[in-house]
Amino acid sequence: MNITVLAVGTKMPRWVDEAVNEYAKRFGRDVHYTLKEIKPEKRGAGVNAAQGMAAEEKRILEAVPANAYLIVLDERGKAPTSVELAEHLKNWQQNGEHVCFVIGGADGMTDYLKQQARMMIRLSSLTLPHGMVRVLLTEQLYRAVSILHNHPYHRE
Repeated sequence: MNITVLAVGTKMPRWVDEAVNEYAKRFGRDVHYTLKEIKPEKRGAGVNAAQGMAAEEKRILEAVPANAYLIVLDERGKAPTSVELAEHLKNWQQNGEHVCFVIGGADGMTDYLKQQARMMIRLSSLTLPHGMVRVLLTEQLYRAVSILHNHPYHRE
């Protein structure tokens, strides 16, 4: 299974990269996990939030793998449990989907980008730092895979 995470933002703190890499290497051979950073648009100097999100939208759409099952992370999305996420992964894998998650920038994502998604999810009702979202998403994806493999990482 192929999973791509597109995350607006670069130069994360070392702990973010280390945590994401730790969970990513745990996937094993069954999952090909890729995190791609999308350059954020600089704000100020005549660039407002809407213009910045539009520029980021263009970069995101260019980075989405062809025919990917697009999922955006948004505060208004559904909050699946870990078991529900595992069920989604199972279905995507059975359908041969290349799954692509998008983590937007500081101002969020355009409505157009959200409309292109086949699913909107949220990891929390709390506002989280973007680096933390990368870590939490990667960990939850690993957890979902471990659930599917009956690995003892996840306990009910």
